[in-house]
Amino acid sequence: MTEGNVRRLVIDDKEVILIGTAHVSKKSAEEVAEVIEQEKPDSVCVELCESRYKTIMDEDKWKNTDIFSIIKQHKAMLLLVNLILSSYQKRLARQFGIQPGQEMIQGIKSAEQLGAELCLADRDIQTTMLRIWRSVSLWGKIKLLYQVLLSLLIDEEITEEEMEKMKSQDMLSATLDELASSFPQFKAVLVDERDRYLAQKIKEAPGKKVVAVLGAAHVPGVSQQIEAEHDLKELSQVPPTSPAMKIVGWSIPILILALIVSTFSVDRQAGLDQIISWILWTGLSSAVATALSMAHPLSVLVAFLVSPLSTLNPVLASGWFAGLMEAYIRKPSVRDFESISDDINTFKGFWRNKVTHVLLVVVFANLGSSFGAVVGGAEVIRHFLNTFM
Repeated sequence: MTEGNVRRLVIDDKEVILIGTAHVSKKSAEEVAEVIEQEKPDSVCVELCESRYKTIMDEDKWKNTDIFSIIKQHKAMLLLVNLILSSYQKRLARQFGIQPGQEMIQGIKSAEQLGAELCLADRDIQTTMLRIWRSVSLWGKIKLLYQVLLSLLIDEEITEEEMEKMKSQDMLSATLDELASSFPQFKAVLVDERDRYLAQKIKEAPGKKVVAVLGAAHVPGVSQQIEAEHDLKELSQVPPTSPAMKIVGWSIPILILALIVSTFSVDRQAGLDQIISWILWTGLSSAVATALSMAHPLSVLVAFLVSPLSTLNPVLASGWFAGLMEAYIRKPSVRDFESISDDINTFKGFWRNKVTHVLLVVVFANLGSSFGAVVGGAEVIRHFLNTFM
């Protein structure tokens, strides 16, 4: 049975009440409080994972962040994309004078006041981001970065009525269809997989009556999936890089080196031209991109020196080294970590904050290096063909 944004389901002997919310709607937070107070459930499920729960509840979380560890663990791009995506929600929340995720905070508070069991029902955000990242090609990653960076420049305002319309299934479906046209994998990972995960967690929540606070986009899917059994362990796994991709990753640099050696053995000058072209294209492309991120000159130099070698080794990336140098020279202060939530609201703030700036240096250096490898590889092939044809 559906009552506005509330959907009631009966699963065996358990009553499940789904509340569809907009994540920056004041009315959604009020509705969550009202429904939980009226229904007095045994459990309250919220669309949060453990890490997102800590983010919401711990205002000092950024103080303990180690930017060096983030770079070394290869999480710079994931964290940057996550921060940019959250900035749009923060701007809307600021427009309406509420906290981002206030409906989830309300669900947590109402559960505590009632003495109900709190269930964190969502899949870990890092798992979701990594599953997305592994499903997107290099060109897809570039398109994604471009679109999320472009979102920082858009500062449109929407009315409260428009916000409430975002809860309607038709509008959400249209939005997801538009997103799926550019990135078909996104809907599967962001919505469909999490629908199954949420449904299983909600079904397993203790008690005879459960209230679940969900983003409106998940209500239809959870309603459809809740009667089926879903393997949470399988849905929580991050797929490893396929053997085929590993072979491709190593075969390209091996091919580049083989072409250079073959050319060098026949025509020394042509071989030297190949080496110079490779160094200049990979090094300069990475250096120029790093400079565009307004990195320190030493970080730009590191990008130039490392890129010709890192592009020949799939387990290395020039951005990691440039980012580590940037973090060493312009080490983020406690103030930078504390102000991330405010700084990510603006394009200028992303560049000004030393934490997000380091992440940008990593990403720009890597993108420049990848571009240089494509052009530099084409130059190596051209010199090879000119020598043997």
